[in-house]
Amino acid sequence: MTLVVTTTALAQDSQLRRLSTGDDAKEWEAVGRLNIGGTGFCTGALIAPNMVLTAAHCLFDKQTGVRIDHGEVEFLAGWRNGRASAYRSIKQAVVHPDYIYAPNVNSGGVGNDLALLQLDRPIRNGKIEPFMTEAKPERGDKVAVVSYGTGRSEEPSLQELCSVLALQQGMLVTSCTVDSGSSGAPIFMVQDGKVQIVSIVSAKAEVEGQAVSLGTSLGAPLAQLQAEMVAQQDQLDRRLGAGVRQDTGAKFLKP
Repeated sequence: MTLVVTTTALAQDSQLRRLSTGDDAKEWEAVGRLNIGGTGFCTGALIAPNMVLTAAHCLFDKQTGVRIDHGEVEFLAGWRNGRASAYRSIKQAVVHPDYIYAPNVNSGGVGNDLALLQLDRPIRNGKIEPFMTEAKPERGDKVAVVSYGTGRSEEPSLQELCSVLALQQGMLVTSCTVDSGSSGAPIFMVQDGKVQIVSIVSAKAEVEGQAVSLGTSLGAPLAQLQAEMVAQQDQLDRRLGAGVRQDTGAKFLKP
């Protein structure tokens, strides 16, 4: 994969800041940790009271490439120091229809590395507000990322000043700091005074000896994913209406 970008903005980036207190984290409660199969975690963010956006590759076993049963995934909104603002199981999980899991990062995989998780119950507790996704970033824009990661899995961290280095092949290349566990983390920018998600962390890479993050562009890929969620929900509803038991229809089949 060829990345043609400039990294001159890296020297100006802010460092990760841990959101250790309620005051620090109050704007970011809709970002949460996704516990996956009891063996790992990713980051996800609410974009509707019952919908979490994350990276598709989080739903695949790294060793076998097999799709993970969404019943083994839990969303911990605002997870911090052993407690979450809300705990939810996953009712349905849909990956982008054009996403193909591969152990090695490639531009095609990053471009479609999106998944939507439908929660078993909406989160409506007054302090957790879903994020909007309308903003369209351009090269040079300042962005921020909130994520969990290796060595900081018990509280989220904020990097509030990093830059969009390039947009290419369905990817957003940024100077944001990411590591294991950051997959699925929301990349934000402020537009019209509102914090909005512009991308989802998919992978990290290296350009000219400098670490960069690769994010999935939203827009059309997210619209496709949302349409796929609706289509699969309609199919499930028809099966249930035809007498299929709830516990059978609610689970994906593993290959």
